[in-house]
Amino acid sequence: KTVCVGGTATLLVASVYGYFSGNAWFYRHVAMPAVRMLDPEQSHVLAVYLASKGLVPKDRAPDPDVLRTELWGRTFSNPIGLAAGFDKHGEAYPGLLGMGFAFVEIGSVTPLPQAGNPKPRVFRLPEDDAIINRYGFNSDGHVIVKNRLKGWKSGASEGKILGVNIGKNKDSKNGAEDYVAGIQELGCYADYIVINISSPNTPGLRDMQGRVLLAHLLDTVTAERDTIPHKPPILVKVAPDLSDSDKEDIAAVILRPKGGADGLVVCNTTVARPQTLQSTHRGEMGGLSGAPLRDMATSAIFDMYRLTKGSIPIIGVGGVFTGKDAYDKIAAGATLVEIYTSMAYEGPPVVKKIKSELAAILKAEGYSNVNDAVGTRHKELHREH
Repeated sequence: KTVCVGGTATLLVASVYGYFSGNAWFYRHVAMPAVRMLDPEQSHVLAVYLASKGLVPKDRAPDPDVLRTELWGRTFSNPIGLAAGFDKHGEAYPGLLGMGFAFVEIGSVTPLPQAGNPKPRVFRLPEDDAIINRYGFNSDGHVIVKNRLKGWKSGASEGKILGVNIGKNKDSKNGAEDYVAGIQELGCYADYIVINISSPNTPGLRDMQGRVLLAHLLDTVTAERDTIPHKPPILVKVAPDLSDSDKEDIAAVILRPKGGADGLVVCNTTVARPQTLQSTHRGEMGGLSGAPLRDMATSAIFDMYRLTKGSIPIIGVGGVFTGKDAYDKIAAGATLVEIYTSMAYEGPPVVKKIKSELAAILKAEGYSNVNDAVGTRHKELHREH
């Protein structure tokens, strides 16, 4: 009996240590398999709750200098951030920043609270390292999220950056007004603002990526942004499912001297379903994220960097599980990189793993700083031709 109790206590202590230390073996073989026994949306809610209470591993080690980067007048201790869609309602960003991310993007936040699409609306595709979601901009709304952000001051913490991703209500009659309202209510707390016009789960939203509608939207939101004392940069989040002409139109609008954007987030989830998908959930409606999006996202980053002549900073998103994945996004033209699905599968240790692997690759390639690697694929192709 004593041995049994002692063994149980030892196991409990080991589990607690493994959880809070961010031990990769513990998460890979114990924590994440246990999490996957829950419904996907329930596990998402639980993860946000734990992070909101600070019950997540903390990465206290300083980031290596090779990962440090400056952008929009802010210092990023490393180029790895958490994509929008995880902390949708601004509940957990302080705890998430403590996990080793240099920046966290909350949202999308809509003006009025809305429930989103009916459940079930999130599906794991474990055979494919992927997720399909059709949340549909479920949001607590501006008022509640604003109250959660009141303790945060933009630019107050070096190396810890907060992005605010804003969207429109499903039944809105004027989408531009919804984005203006988002800037009015939440802009003062944001180190950068993302205009999400590319979710596949809100009817008609992706139409706003067209040249005329996008130009009008950016004219409107940049004018409102300019009323905020610290003038947070405006980024546009685009879809991976764009034609060449769509990409050219977006680049033309973004590059306008007045009323353009300060950056791009490339890219959102895809409505495409690669033939390689193995999971029984592959036919579910919604946006596909994770490993199957990796190459499509990297290609979209490459195209947008080329079309904008490398003059517009890009946050690269889609299928980043390793330091090599992050490096490929950076070489294609991304200054910063966000993850989401890899954390859903591997847990918090993936952040430290990606940073460590990326730093090793940069040093092996002879770079003294990550900025030097941005867009290098374009330079290599130019030399080859």
